Amino acid sequence: MRSLILVAAATLALPAAAQVRAVPTQPDSEAGALRGVEVILINEGSTAVAAEGPRTIEVTAADGTRLILERLPAPAATIQPGSFAKARYVPTGYAARPAYKPLPGAPLPEGVGTAWTGDSPATAPRTPDTGERETPTASGTASGFLDRFTPHEPVYGAFGLGDSGGKLQVSFAFQPIGGEGAFSHLRFAYTQTMFWRLDLPSGPFTHTTYSPEVYVERAIDPSATIGIGWRHDSNGEGEATSIDSNRIFMRATKAFDLGDGWRAEVTPQAWVYVGKQGVAPDLDRYWGNGSLGLALVKPDSLKLAVTLRGSPDSGRGAAELFASYPLARIDDDLGFYLFAQGFTGYGEALDDHRRRDTHARIGIALTR
Repeated sequence: MRSLILVAAATLALPAAAQVRAVPTQPDSEAGALRGVEVILINEGSTAVAAEGPRTIEVTAADGTRLILERLPAPAATIQPGSFAKARYVPTGYAARPAYKPLPGAPLPEGVGTAWTGDSPATAPRTPDTGERETPTASGTASGFLDRFTPHEPVYGAFGLGDSGGKLQVSFAFQPIGGEGAFSHLRFAYTQTMFWRLDLPSGPFTHTTYSPEVYVERAIDPSATIGIGWRHDSNGEGEATSIDSNRIFMRATKAFDLGDGWRAEVTPQAWVYVGKQGVAPDLDRYWGNGSLGLALVKPDSLKLAVTLRGSPDSGRGAAELFASYPLARIDDDLGFYLFAQGFTGYGEALDDHRRRDTHARIGIALTR
């Protein structure tokens, strides 16, 4: 009797998600997995369940890399008994990396015995699953906790005619504390945007905006994420011409499944200015106190995104459009996106925020 009670209790304790079996497709490599891995969610139970696979799963790529994948946000849906649904996962870490095989004459990494010749990858020692990652380069060994760096805003270089010049941007986010605890949602981010006037003699960089952020971000359901934090924007100049904007912001993203692999994303954001703005006390009249981002995307294919912001009180604002397409669809060896960027309105450059501009540029992006 006691055994029956224990069995019944255990059965009641099993979540509905236990009916769902996740079957990932095998990526060719770590680089291939970065574009997302399709996972088939099969309902093996007798009742309909939510189309939510496990938050994380493990997959082994064709090159031997064992990756930890995390589910991307997706619209709410159900799976009927005996049916299936598709979900998309992206890599967030390593379960194990492929066996290290050094170049001829290169020193063995720490932890690899001198008796190993690299002739048997199946039995060769592997690099640690966690901790510092080392990369041999021509300038010496580089190392760091690279698994915790993620894309933030697009990283690109785009160029236009006339005074549009070049616009270059680098951006990344960093998770300082891993695991599943409360502090694992903390992020540091940095974005730097530079304007290159190729139409002028000597081609000077006329404007640069430096933008560090600290924020907390977490998923509230499989299709929605919310974040709150602080952002600093500066032109990096001295006291007489310095613009130092500080904002506390809240933003959220909601995804909607459009079918056939397409999804739409809506990203509203609101902020308040804190403290002085240096020599730009009127920045809020041009940047406003909020923005709305709209995106249409199909992984491994086209992405269109537009961000609208402005101030209803002043009637000033701006719109920025991004369009990108992975060049890997044309040639597997090209790890870039063909990228187009357009801007119209006020405030593209922080220290020239009172100027109304319209620019169109095209180039290459590393992230989108």
